[in-house]
Amino acid sequence: MKIYEELVARGLIAQVTDEERIKELINNGQATFYIGFDPTADSLHVGHFMALCLMKRLQMAGNRPIALLGGGTGMIGDPSGKTEMRKMMTKETIDHNIECFKEQMSRFIDFGEGKAIMVNNADWLLNLNYVELLREVGADFHVNNMLRAECYKQRLERDGGLSFLEFNYMIMQSYDFLELYRRYGCNLQFGGDDQWSNMLGGRELIRKKYGEKKADAMTITLLLNSEGQKMGKTVGGAVWLDPKKTSPYDFYQYWRNVDDADVLKCIRMLTFLPLEEIDAMDTWEGAKLNEAKEILAYELTKLVHGDEEAEKARNAAKAIFSAGDFTDMPTVDITSDDLRDGAIDICSILVKCGFASSRTDARRTVEGGGASVEGNKVSDPFCSYTPDDIGDGLVIRKGKKNYKKVIYKS
Repeated sequence: MKIYEELVARGLIAQVTDEERIKELINNGQATFYIGFDPTADSLHVGHFMALCLMKRLQMAGNRPIALLGGGTGMIGDPSGKTEMRKMMTKETIDHNIECFKEQMSRFIDFGEGKAIMVNNADWLLNLNYVELLREVGADFHVNNMLRAECYKQRLERDGGLSFLEFNYMIMQSYDFLELYRRYGCNLQFGGDDQWSNMLGGRELIRKKYGEKKADAMTITLLLNSEGQKMGKTVGGAVWLDPKKTSPYDFYQYWRNVDDADVLKCIRMLTFLPLEEIDAMDTWEGAKLNEAKEILAYELTKLVHGDEEAEKARNAAKAIFSAGDFTDMPTVDITSDDLRDGAIDICSILVKCGFASSRTDARRTVEGGGASVEGNKVSDPFCSYTPDDIGDGLVIRKGKKNYKKVIYKS
């Protein structure tokens, strides 16, 4: 099976333009393609994971990836799929986040000589002269068409308006594709549902600048499956690829606990297991479905954190759930800074463990009967523990499958 047909079989393709040309390009290793990453945090998250896996697949098939880091677009933020404008970040914060992204991406993509390219759109966007930009591309964007774009239409209908700042995002992203076409011969772009209008804008801009017949085969837009976007929006920001923000064990457990209905979908989209092997899992039910979840969790943890960490996470999970052995359980340190009046309450512990996003969230968990300490359910959200109570460690559980040991470090 050729790479394009494999992407379809794995459920990664939703919409394309110029499908026959796309097949020809990527099946013959002739695509120079880009995916954009706006540096809104100091770590990539699961929402980026599908894009990285897709880049890896296409590079393995002989195509050339361009990882476009949004040092320029990140200065204003993207309204697509958002209910409000992003908070402005300083240039220093953006630069720091970009450096973090570079290190993480290098674990997936080969950026060696003649291989993948990593670029920052700040290199051209921040130096643009406003009047020159208007003269070059302003006439190519019609306001009526822009307002019909779903990303803008939703904001106008739901939120009452867009700032002029956000309205420029489509032009900036379209200009990115034009610049990548000029500099690197980039002939393919990938993105998600909420980027469709922006991506079409870039395609049309190149066609107008270089002539439709000449550029048609060189400017192709492809859309990632909406399931991948849903995954990113659901967990993005909560499950990070940086082990300092989400431990390998927690990363493993996230995938081990996916819904039954999603496990085979995730295996197809995200792992590199042969499709024949995955298809054989279609009839799995009950305990066999749990085995599929373990395969998913192990394969993805191995991709992100390496063989050793994946093995440790799998062994720790099996020890906890099969034998009640908490020896290799992930730990969380409690220090004097976490104490209030010499103790720490259960809600603070749940937040510290990453089992709750806030104290309010933690309180709901406790009052709903979802928190246990040393195997005993805790129902009082004001229950607290001193360093002596914590001793050599307390096993904290949320629900049935999330465990951590808290340790007091003086």
